[in-house]
This record gives sequence, C-alpha cells and structure tokens, in this order.
Amino acid sequence: MMARFVSVSSPQFHFGFPELPPSSSTLYPRRFEVYDRRFSIKCSSSKPEDGVDSATSLSSSSSSSSSTSEVPIDTSSYNLYTVLGGIGMLDTAYLTYLKLTGSDAFCPVGGGACGDVLNSDYALVFGIPLPVIGFVMYGLVTALSAQLGNAEGNLPFGVSKTNGRFALFAATTTMASASAYFLYILSTKLSGSSCLYCLASAFLSFSLFFLSLKDVKLQEIQQVVGLQICLAIIVVASLTASYSTAQPLPSRSGDIELPYYSTEITTSSSPYAVALAKHLNSIGAKMYGAFWCSHCQEQKEMFGREAAKLLNYVECFPEGYKKGVQIFKACSDARIEGFPTWMINGEVLSGEIELAKLAEMSGFTLDQANEANQPK
Repeated sequence: MMARFVSVSSPQFHFGFPELPPSSSTLYPRRFEVYDRRFSIKCSSSKPEDGVDSATSLSSSSSSSSSTSEVPIDTSSYNLYTVLGGIGMLDTAYLTYLKLTGSDAFCPVGGGACGDVLNSDYALVFGIPLPVIGFVMYGLVTALSAQLGNAEGNLPFGVSKTNGRFALFAATTTMASASAYFLYILSTKLSGSSCLYCLASAFLSFSLFFLSLKDVKLQEIQQVVGLQICLAIIVVASLTASYSTAQPLPSRSGDIELPYYSTEITTSSSPYAVALAKHLNSIGAKMYGAFWCSHCQEQKEMFGREAAKLLNYVECFPEGYKKGVQIFKACSDARIEGFPTWMINGEVLSGEIELAKLAEMSGFTLDQANEANQPK
C-alpha cells in the first residue's frame, strides 16, 4: 500500500482511516481520505509506477464521455446540400422578382399558366409572397449545410453540430411537407395550370429531404419520426388556415380559347435594327413565337415596326389557341418548348434577347451596319 501526495497547498490538513471490520485480515487501510479539497491524493494497492492520478483519470473519463456525445458527421455530403440549396435560392429569387414586379415568366408552350399560379390567392401565405418564404428556407438550408461542412468547431451562437443536423433535418422536412401540400393545391384548386419553376422547387425540396434522411442514425429513428409528424401537422394546419379564404382560379389555361389576333408594334425601328433584321433573315435565323406571348411582343418592339417585318418569324399557333389544338408542325419539328425561341446558326436562344447579343451570335458587325446605312 502506498499513499502518494500530488500537490499540497497548506500544511494544515486532517485525514482519517476508516475503521476496519474485525474479520478483515488486511494489515493496511484500503482507503485513505483527505478532507481538504486542496489536496489530490492517490492510494492504490498496486505498485507506485502503475498508479495513475485520480484527477487525471476523472478528467480523461469526463473528456471521453463528452467526446462520444457528438454524433460523427460526414462533411462530404453537405456539398450537395449547398448546391441544391443554392439552385433553390436562384429559382425562388426569380419567382420573387416576378411576384413583386408583376412581370410574366418565360412563356411555356402551354400558355401563361405560371403567371396564373403566381397571381392566385395561393401564392400568398398570411400575406407573405410564397416565393419569399421559399427563398428564406433555401437560404437557411444553404447556410446550415455550409457551416456543417466545416469540419472544425461548432456553428455560430455556440450551436453544436449535432443540433445543427437536426435543425437542417427540420428545415428540409418543413419544405417537403409544404411542397406536398402545394402539389395537392396545384392539382385540385389550380387544375389545368402548370408552373415549371414551382415544380422545380418542389423537386429540390424533396431531394433535400431524402438526402437528409440518409444521415439519420438507427438510434435516432424514433425521435426523427416524431419530429416529422409534428412538423407536417404544423405545416398543413398553417397553410390550411391561410388558404381558408382563398378562391380557385375562375378559368384554367387548358380551358382558354383564344382566336388568333395580331398586335400592333408601336416603336419605330432604328437603322441599326433594320440592318440587323436584314442580316438575320439573310443567314436563315428564325424567331419562333406565339401571338398571345407578351415576351414575343416585347422582342418585336425591340426591333420596331419596320425591322420586325423583315424578321423570319414563325407563328406556332396560327389558327389560334384552345384545348386540343396542336402546335404548328414547324415548331414541333424544331422542338420548341417556350416563347420566344431563336434559332441562329444551329444554336438555340430562349427568351427575349438584346439586339447586341443577337448581333454577336449571328456575326453581325458595326461595319455591316454602316454599309447598310450608306446611301446608294
């Protein structure tokens, strides 16, 4: 038996040997107690060189216990979270711009259904534009995944990475629940309407949700399932309360019947626009559009009255638009998916294109413009 004093800060201390029972044959005390916290003493029946300081053992045990409380995190998977969240932010940022400015989205072949969805009562949740909420949620997922991907340290505000994982899972569960509810609304209250940007956002939400499920450990399943159910109930109840007074669209793009009509171009053409239009026609460039598409009309306004007449323009619904009418064969053969669409030297350009961009893509130069404007 050996008692070893580690540190002594005062000469005044008292100790005691607990009284041994008479039946014990041990000739030395098994326990040595010191009643002053300033001493650290180790008593062991082993050899001195095998003894380990009790304070050190206690500290090691506590440190080991603390280190096992954190769940190991695979930081490589969070790169995908960040990418998907960034794409979702871009998508919802564009929809937010359209909603706040009242602009029309790039026209799909089926008509302006995306604008119908964005302008409906279901595009607001308690007065807040739905794309704004989506942008905030995607931003939260992106920020959390970027922080969790950092292998060192905790999250801001002292949040542990384990709690950060559950926060990320809660966010993706909320987004997936909301997306499922919106798909139900789109198929029932807004039947016949479609919004590719909204569907893309729903796809991203579900992808993030299933990606977060991959990181759930076996011992966390019961806790995670309870969290899922609670969040889904809260989301559905909140959206139902918000949409209780919402009215379905009175008409759907699939039920609209539009006879063909032409729209007058109000702007005058510049000499440069006229020269560019002649050049585009000469190289076989084509502009595909639809009479009801506002973006097509704006594209023509960029050229002006005189230049627009020189364009090789293809109308994809020359007989008007209504349910069951097929797109013009030339547009179908070119696999046109939206309007306006430019075909220039084998390249496809979608949406309204600035004249300078059209000139660059077609090889039109200022020298050609000057030559075309010189009097003959």
